Amino acid sequence: MYKDGDIIPTALTQELLTRRNRCRIWVENCRRADLEAKTSDQLNKHYRLCAKHFDPAMVCKTTEEDLKKIKERRLASSIEQLNTKKDAAVEDSTNTNEDEPQLSTEEKAYREYLRSLFEVLVMLGKQSIPLVADKVSEAEHMTNNFQAFLDYRMNAGDEALKKRFEATAVNTEYLSATQQSQLLDICENTVREEMLMEVRESRFFSLVTGDLVEFGNEKQLPLFLRFVNQQNVLREEFLDFMLFDGDESELVERLEAQLTDRCGLSMEDCRGQAHKATGTSTTKMKAVALLLLEKYPLALHMPCSHLALNIHLANNLPFPNVQVVMETLRRVGAFFRTPFTQDELENAVSTHYQKNEEKATALKQACSSRWTEQHNVFDVLLDILPSLLLCLDSIRDNNDGKFPEAATADAYSIAETLADFEIIVTIVILKNVLTFTRAFGRNLQGETLDVFFAANSLTAVLHSLNEVNDNIDVYHEFWYEEAVNVADVMDIPVKVPRLFLRKQRAADMGEIQEEAYFKEYVTIPVIHGIMQEVEDMFSETNLKALKCLSLVPAVMGQMKFNTTEENYADVYRNDLPNPDTLPAELHCWRIKWKHRGKEVRLPTTIHETLQLPDVKFFPNVNSFLKVLSTLPVLKLEDNTSDTASERLRVYLDSMPAKQWNKSLAMLNINTHVKHDLDVMVDKYCRLYPEDDTETEAEAEAEAEPEAEAEAEEVAEEDVMK
Repeated sequence: MYKDGDIIPTALTQELLTRRNRCRIWVENCRRADLEAKTSDQLNKHYRLCAKHFDPAMVCKTTEEDLKKIKERRLASSIEQLNTKKDAAVEDSTNTNEDEPQLSTEEKAYREYLRSLFEVLVMLGKQSIPLVADKVSEAEHMTNNFQAFLDYRMNAGDEALKKRFEATAVNTEYLSATQQSQLLDICENTVREEMLMEVRESRFFSLVTGDLVEFGNEKQLPLFLRFVNQQNVLREEFLDFMLFDGDESELVERLEAQLTDRCGLSMEDCRGQAHKATGTSTTKMKAVALLLLEKYPLALHMPCSHLALNIHLANNLPFPNVQVVMETLRRVGAFFRTPFTQDELENAVSTHYQKNEEKATALKQACSSRWTEQHNVFDVLLDILPSLLLCLDSIRDNNDGKFPEAATADAYSIAETLADFEIIVTIVILKNVLTFTRAFGRNLQGETLDVFFAANSLTAVLHSLNEVNDNIDVYHEFWYEEAVNVADVMDIPVKVPRLFLRKQRAADMGEIQEEAYFKEYVTIPVIHGIMQEVEDMFSETNLKALKCLSLVPAVMGQMKFNTTEENYADVYRNDLPNPDTLPAELHCWRIKWKHRGKEVRLPTTIHETLQLPDVKFFPNVNSFLKVLSTLPVLKLEDNTSDTASERLRVYLDSMPAKQWNKSLAMLNINTHVKHDLDVMVDKYCRLYPEDDTETEAEAEAEAEPEAEAEAEEVAEEDVMK
């Protein structure tokens, strides 16, 4: 009797079972791992075997039993593989442990202690807290902020610090000056190296320098790098400070050593340079730029994107009167960032223009935020000058006593400088000459399309400046009259500078008229200087590079896709992965955008273009855009209000100069760069073994009493004398 589910042994079913089993046994005996997952039915259907190979009576199993056996074999195989992997992992772990020495309890404690020190230092840097307090009351014995935070951590339960310092005397510094310096160096170098890894991955970069910063008695030049990271985002990061000492050739050598030896970069990959110099350093930095350009022709010298072109041009004029104007503008900008001064200026504007409220409102708006850094700074300065002097006189008088002595002294000094006819003439001449470059400069800091058209409008700018130069007598007459009218409003006498008159009398020269003097010594030098600066800043190579911005689809569209980038591509030919295919690739790039769908929007910037998924199919275009993006003249498209140079300025403004620290500045400016405390600990342990550190600390501690004793002996000898 057969039940449901039993296989009925008819001749047909018996033959079917035989075939299935033959296939299964063949798979097992032949060790065909690729067929083990197949069921008997699948094997019988697709892998038929001759009956001669196997005896039908050898095995008799059902399909369900086949599946069960397959699962059992898979399970056994998986367990065996898992055990093999565990054994391999244990073996690897054993080998690793054999390669790396096991840390003792004391060594682990020492590393935890170092980790706490680095954590405190990074926090001090990020929060812009100086190492040494500025003012401390007599009741307080601790002037070292670093030590104060270590105390706080120990009181909060940091066992690693507590065990290390539990035997230290109450008034003793926890760390020597040498140890603090070593820790700061490690912090600074670790953060720098993290940033440099991205620069090296990107390969191409541009160099940007800032205003000189004085640490102690040494002038330091801030260095910034601009590059496109692996996410195709343009970055400008603070790199380091460099000692600003020696002549131009020494500065170039030091700069090359800083970038190549210390940072592992190649100056052959530098594609641009911009130097935001002021005062006496301007001439030296221009010479440095020229030397760099001679050695590295692709390191194009350009204006910096976060400095208005007109200010850049005026800064580069080497004439004393122009330099006085520019320095005064910087002082005015800093002065009106102090409390109550801006309100006083607006009150003065209202007073001076009380009969013209529209003019007063416009001026208040014009000078409301960092107006001393704008393209039209000289226009605003002339309009606001009477109100500005009125404001400075009021602050100097300080009748209500709300301004500190430092503010009243600054107000007096600035007012005395501005109330001089030579300065007024210089401002008027700068305003009128730089009118011809103002729109050009504003476009350079505008959108990509504006920059492209600016590059194509330079000929017109130079033509206008040449026309002024050719008719300088006529232009100077109008400009001088304007200066006299401005001076009359403020009762400033029209006269030739005292120093020139003294030299004139000493040389027994004839009398010189005021208008002729200012024409020869102000107007002509300024117009010639501006023309030369524009030609130097925008050489043929520079313009070729900027005209390659037509690679951006929106610029192509504006030009009706009739662009010829290949005519300028030779500038960067060696930077392209496949330069021979560039013409064909550019043709395909133009066709792609020309025949796009109506719903497809043309990207308007380099950044937007580089973010396109299919830009990788145009490798030459992709590389081209990345190199162009690093040029210093192009504005930073993302987060422009939070540039590295701005963060440096905030750090320097946030504390007195005597509390500035180069390493903490590095940490503060680069707070967004990730840091790894364990990496810092490893570096410190490798560079400064614990035994050596303790020996140095002991030597320093022993040296202090000896130094004090020596100083006392010297003092006694002086008294005896």
